[in-house]
Amino acid sequence: MPADAGVAPALPGVVDSHCHLQSLPADQLDAVLDRARARGVAGFLVPAVRLEEADGLLALCARHADVWCALGVHPHEAKRWCESDAQRLGALVRHERVVAVGECGLDFHYDFAPRELQERAFRAQCEVAIGAGLPVIVHNRESEAAMLALLAAPDLAPLRADFHSYSGGREMAERLIAREHGGAGGGSWFGISGMVTFRGAENVREVLPLVPPDRLLVETDTPYLAPVPHRGKPNEPAWVVEVAHRLAAELGREPAELAALTTANFHALFPKAATRP
Repeated sequence: MPADAGVAPALPGVVDSHCHLQSLPADQLDAVLDRARARGVAGFLVPAVRLEEADGLLALCARHADVWCALGVHPHEAKRWCESDAQRLGALVRHERVVAVGECGLDFHYDFAPRELQERAFRAQCEVAIGAGLPVIVHNRESEAAMLALLAAPDLAPLRADFHSYSGGREMAERLIAREHGGAGGGSWFGISGMVTFRGAENVREVLPLVPPDRLLVETDTPYLAPVPHRGKPNEPAWVVEVAHRLAAELGREPAELAALTTANFHALFPKAATRP
């Protein structure tokens, strides 16, 4: 990976499968998207962290044909979840530009919400996703045992899940990969973020040979986790190119091949994104 910013060649067609564009200053958003498009980024998936973001994210998608969104409640916000939210979410995700439920999941590192409430909100959103025929975008931090136990429930077997910015280690990866062998139609995808470029992130790199090629995605998690050589700066979708180049190097693939592969995987997992208005 080149050490100076902007040296990595553009990768036409690559998709940023997880970027919180709503967290960027509104007056900078068009410039951020244009910088990404100039480097070949062909699509952007923006996950919500609370349901109140729905109107803003749908308006953003309406302004940009290459932007899609996911709607859901982040585990940090799980204490706000109530039973009526499942019905509300089920109605919202019918919109043509909503391609997934999320970002939802478990976070036992910060514990901003009681764990039992996190699990209740996550399970409810998984049920909405299955009912709507959509995948979920999963946040998992220091909650591997609880996450695996929840996903072992027979009624969640059909769940298709993007484990975004995966950092769960080898054992969890093996368990997630094994999920789809039950024949219920579910499966696990692995979002690879800028963490793959971090010096100390062997827990990310060690799982890459285990993941089936058709289960890999690339993402930035904008504005977090800026990759080398941009560490310390607010992340942005243009830098998914650095993530893809590093992932290609780790797997011994050509960057263009890796970009095409992960984009095909993106559209396989999020088929509502395949047809643009």
